[in-house]
Amino acid sequence: MAVVRYEPWNVVSQLQNEINRVFGNLNDTSGDSATAEWTPAVDVHEYSDRFQLLVDVPGVAPKDVEITLESGVLTLSGNRTDEKPAGAKEDPQQERIERRFGRFYRRFILPDTADAENVNASGRNGVLEIVIPKQPKAQPRRITVKTA
Repeated sequence: MAVVRYEPWNVVSQLQNEINRVFGNLNDTSGDSATAEWTPAVDVHEYSDRFQLLVDVPGVAPKDVEITLESGVLTLSGNRTDEKPAGAKEDPQQERIERRFGRFYRRFILPDTADAENVNASGRNGVLEIVIPKQPKAQPRRITVKTA
């Protein structure tokens, strides 16, 4: 008999993921979000001069994550493949798979203050960091009226 850890909020999280999957991108005509098999967890931080996104993509090389920015929408997509244990010559008699594999897809609508021209991304230890600088705010200034 297998022992399974009881996590009461896991059901709520699964329901939220399903609702987001079904209703999350109603205006998306590309169909990519409908074919996504999992959604990476993302932490979003806003600072005075930048936005920072930390995306959990373990098992995915940073170069294999496609990042696009178009019309103020930041899109992340990629694929995580199933990894077989090193040296495995036979199939396991029993296994429990909790990690998700396959395509992932995530979209973020950026505010007008985001500087789309200077976005940087880097990856380390399964975490992709995306830094989006903010544009300098228009400062009020006094305009002198010239006499003709």
